[in-house]
Amino acid sequence: MSYITQVIFTDKHMTTLKKGILASGLSQRLSTQGPFTFFAPSDEAFAKMESGAIAHLLEPAQKEQLADLLNHHLVIGKINVKDMTHGDKLKTANGKELSVEIINGTVSLNGIEIHHSDVATTNGVIHSLDTVLAN
Repeated sequence: MSYITQVIFTDKHMTTLKKGILASGLSQRLSTQGPFTFFAPSDEAFAKMESGAIAHLLEPAQKEQLADLLNHHLVIGKINVKDMTHGDKLKTANGKELSVEIINGTVSLNGIEIHHSDVATTNGVIHSLDTVLAN
């Protein structure tokens, strides 16, 4: 099995996330023991952001802001979708909260639906999102 970074770095739908993880310095953390739950924005998610936002965030001067945004998608501990219940509050690595909603069997965080859930890794689990979580 692979670490979170190895899975993301080889996924053809997460090339922007790969660049963000490398630019933010988060790759080292996501390659450690964990366990972690990473709500990974796909390329589709980043494409929905305001024009020029990604290029701006990838600039070296924005490293801290980018790291904060990506840490908003990271929860310490392994949480599979089946373990989430409606109303749960998940504390992110940047100290904020994500609200779990389950409506008709569809699980979402802060109103953003989880896609491709429960991708197991050596150091946790990845759930894919098609929208970047607002920080």
